[in-house]
Amino acid sequence: EVQMDELQRLLAGMEKEHRSLLLKMKEGEAELARLRSVEGDKLAEQDRSAQLEKEVAMLREKIHHLDDMLKSQQRKVRQMIEQLQNSKTVIQAKDAVIQELKERWLRLLQNLEMHDRIEHLIEKQVSRGGHSSRARSKSEYVSRYVGSRLTGPKPLPLIRVVET
Repeated sequence: EVQMDELQRLLAGMEKEHRSLLLKMKEGEAELARLRSVEGDKLAEQDRSAQLEKEVAMLREKIHHLDDMLKSQQRKVRQMIEQLQNSKTVIQAKDAVIQELKERWLRLLQNLEMHDRIEHLIEKQVSRGGHSSRARSKSEYVSRYVGSRLTGPKPLPLIRVVET
């Protein structure tokens, strides 16, 4: 009986210890689950952090690429503006040359007209009479002169102006 009481007491102690160990085991499993959850959260955060770092690096690269493209486009625009300004300068210079040539051409026409008048007066004084020609307008001089100049280096016909 003493042994039995002893065994029952040991058995009761073992059951008590079993319950306490089960309780500790459940507490340990709960703590382990919590730690795993915390670690899982940390891993998820680390994964998310790594993904965000990759996105930031990619965005920085895109921004750098866009900056390069923007600088290139700005350079092209500056070159186009310079070309436009150079073209305007060239056009202004050519316009000035054209204006000067127009003025020379008008003076030449006036000189030709005077030359023809002088020749006519000399002829009139020499012959005093026989030839009858009609008076020519300045536009006829221009059309004859321009027409003869456009066809090539032919000798100019003598144009006489007769005043009536």
